[in-house]
Amino acid sequence: MNSAVSLASTAARHSFDLTPEQVGFLREKAMFIRLETIRLIEIAKTGHYTSVFSAAEIFSALYYDVMNLRRGQPAWEMRDRFLMGKGHAAVGLFPVLADLEFFPKSWLDDYTRLGSPLGDHPDMRKVPGIDFSSGSIGHALSAGLGMALAGRFLKQDFTTFVMLGDGEMQEGQVWEAAIAAAHHRANRLIAIVDRNGYQLDGAVDDVMGIEPLDQKWKAFGWEVHTVDGHSIAALTALLRKLRADDSRTQPVCVIAKTVKGKGVKYMETEPGWHLGYLAPDDAQRAIEEIKGQEI
Repeated sequence: MNSAVSLASTAARHSFDLTPEQVGFLREKAMFIRLETIRLIEIAKTGHYTSVFSAAEIFSALYYDVMNLRRGQPAWEMRDRFLMGKGHAAVGLFPVLADLEFFPKSWLDDYTRLGSPLGDHPDMRKVPGIDFSSGSIGHALSAGLGMALAGRFLKQDFTTFVMLGDGEMQEGQVWEAAIAAAHHRANRLIAIVDRNGYQLDGAVDDVMGIEPLDQKWKAFGWEVHTVDGHSIAALTALLRKLRADDSRTQPVCVIAKTVKGKGVKYMETEPGWHLGYLAPDDAQRAIEEIKGQEI
């Protein structure tokens, strides 16, 4: 696999629509992300289940189809970049990076233990495949813009993806980066807002309303798309199309409508699961529910 230019299939390069086989594969990877999240949080005894579950399809679509990557080569110069504003969802990304042979899978078994490079938030100095050390909400889009502009300056044709939480829209630095990106016509920059409706303190729009979100991004000079963030077919097709568009002159914002805790019903209706721990019996029930449904 090291000789492959991209993990994306040949079909993805010539068609924006997915085959049933591709949809099935990406759904399996989203399930894998949810199940590994439960396993790793069992090791740590606390973690952000629901923040990962809302983003599982986004991780799957990007890393197993859309992004230009080389298996086993996390530092490949021409790779697409990925930054997470919501760095607390790293527990769902680490299994993907290990799966792509960016670091040994054995690292996962020591998640958050003393001496482990894998912590609750990602550290680019310690974890191969992490492009930005995130966790302090609001910084990732600024860093992503810098990477996109650096790529242009160096004449490197990579795309920079930045995933943001919807609560993160309350941060002023996000909008400073947004207006700067539009001004500099950062057309290889794609922001994905995980619009799951909740943040640590409750419903996003109760804490501080952010709507109309699409109109705000448009007013800042961005091309904006809204998609069902759990529809692998729709999400991946849109991201394929956006990544392949060389004629665009604007940065792009994708508002992914998601459900916090997607896949485990009692988590979907209880915002308190932003941070928590499943006792072994509860974890087993969650695992059975995830395995038993088509997401």
